[in-house]
Amino acid sequence: MSLYLSVAIIVLIFVVIFQIAKASEYVSILKGEEASRQQNNKINGFLMVAFLVLGFVGIYVCNKAYYGKTQMAQGAASIQGQKVDEMLFVTLIITGIVFVITQVLLFWFAYKYQEDKNRKVFFFAHSTKLELIWTAIPAIALTVLVVFGLRNWFFFTGEPPKNAMVVEVTGKQFGWIFRYSGKDAIFGKKYYKNIDPATNSVGIIWDDKYAQDDILTEQTMYVVKGTPVKLIIGSRDVIHDVGLTHFRLKMDAVPGIPTTMWFTPIYTTKEMREKTGNPNFAYEISCDQMCGNGHYSMKGVIEVVDQEEYDLWMAKQKPQYFTAFPEKDPSAVPVAKADSTTKATTAKM
Repeated sequence: MSLYLSVAIIVLIFVVIFQIAKASEYVSILKGEEASRQQNNKINGFLMVAFLVLGFVGIYVCNKAYYGKTQMAQGAASIQGQKVDEMLFVTLIITGIVFVITQVLLFWFAYKYQEDKNRKVFFFAHSTKLELIWTAIPAIALTVLVVFGLRNWFFFTGEPPKNAMVVEVTGKQFGWIFRYSGKDAIFGKKYYKNIDPATNSVGIIWDDKYAQDDILTEQTMYVVKGTPVKLIIGSRDVIHDVGLTHFRLKMDAVPGIPTTMWFTPIYTTKEMREKTGNPNFAYEISCDQMCGNGHYSMKGVIEVVDQEEYDLWMAKQKPQYFTAFPEKDPSAVPVAKADSTTKATTAKM
């Protein structure tokens, strides 16, 4: 209902402005061009001030109504994300102050300095002092913001602490593959010609002994609260983009060119469900690069758990090597042995 009311008010405002414009045309015919121009200047000056006031009221109302529904109200879910939010707030404060000052001056001057035959126009062609001020101040402010941004960028993409866990993230049309290095903490080699969608989705070279305990999962990545996580990012087809909205990070996934970034989660998934009041909350990993007709569906889930839950989950995972070669799985019961056991049991009965 409020949406329809807002639309109706906007339409009404445009109708009023149109009618005023039409009326001013008729007045110009009756009063003459000069008198009409002066009257139009007064009307335009008043409308400028009205537009300024209504604009700021609209900004306040929209912020009041919708800010709580944005992720900014939730806060960042990583240490790195908090730094991003700090940069954003500083940028909004600086640009917001400039915006308010310039807009107030712009619209107020249009009203205050409307045409007046008793006022003499002052004109100057050049002011070195003024040009230095309006060039130097923005340049200094933007330089400071860029320096802070670069510092954080090098921090996010640099080397993580030594205790960081490492997860390899591979984008594909249209999903995500996550690889963990297993007990040896070393990723096995891979080669794109070895890719088999059924048993070897990232092209692992099975002859490499370091590859034989690597664990693959799809669509869901498990990480530990408070532990730095380094992502080694790639793609097996087209350019994708790892978007971690809740953690305030993103990075391109490029075929053949690994990229990296790292972050430290500060809330588990359960804690965020309590914090947001949403029992269905889930950290999302999305593709932020248009990658084909199924781009919209390329979403995964990041489960942030404590160390105990992670260890329990990892203990249940089976190395991908045993999926590719089930006969080499020591936990599997050989078929021949199972058959002989069944026959012996049947004979005794």
